[in-house]
Amino acid sequence: MARPTVATDTSTRILDVAERLVQKRGFNAFSYADVADALNVTKASLHYHFPTKAELGACLIERYRGSFLGALQRINDAHVDAVAQLRAYAAIYADVLENDRMCLCGMLAAEYATLPAAMQDGIRRFFDGNEAWLVSVLTAGRRKQQIAFAGRPVDAARVLVAALEGAMLLARSRQDATQFRTVARRSLADLRVVKQAAAE
Repeated sequence: MARPTVATDTSTRILDVAERLVQKRGFNAFSYADVADALNVTKASLHYHFPTKAELGACLIERYRGSFLGALQRINDAHVDAVAQLRAYAAIYADVLENDRMCLCGMLAAEYATLPAAMQDGIRRFFDGNEAWLVSVLTAGRRKQQIAFAGRPVDAARVLVAALEGAMLLARSRQDATQFRTVARRSLADLRVVKQAAAE
């Protein structure tokens, strides 16, 4: 997922480092000391911008959710065919994995029971946003006879998200990104493409 590469202020730099740490280790496996060391600042400076780790975590989720939803809007802008949209959606996950990271909210979901309520709510909102976008794409794709699937669009959406998030975990545990790509291709193929995507 595209993110700004140049930090514009201290809070952005803190979020950048914390996001990377969560995507690599998980929320409970890093501390303010880790962030302070990476930025060569004091822990007091971190607490000035984010008084508690819970507040930092909530801001991380909200920023990630906004970035992800922005990526989905760019997919809508670039593609009109449901098949192409779904392939681009899977590519977001693939890009994250290629950078030796995991989906931020996927990592946090594994720690859900230990997280503050505000973070839990943010995780739900992230996946709700994913689900709503996928339902829209799947519904339109079936109506236009571009794809076919059994049952409700919401169920197909949940299966796809679960497959991609799970495939990231398996690929990471085996240090083999090709496993993710295989699962992604199979998951999209299971939607039984009726008509090839239009050339774009």
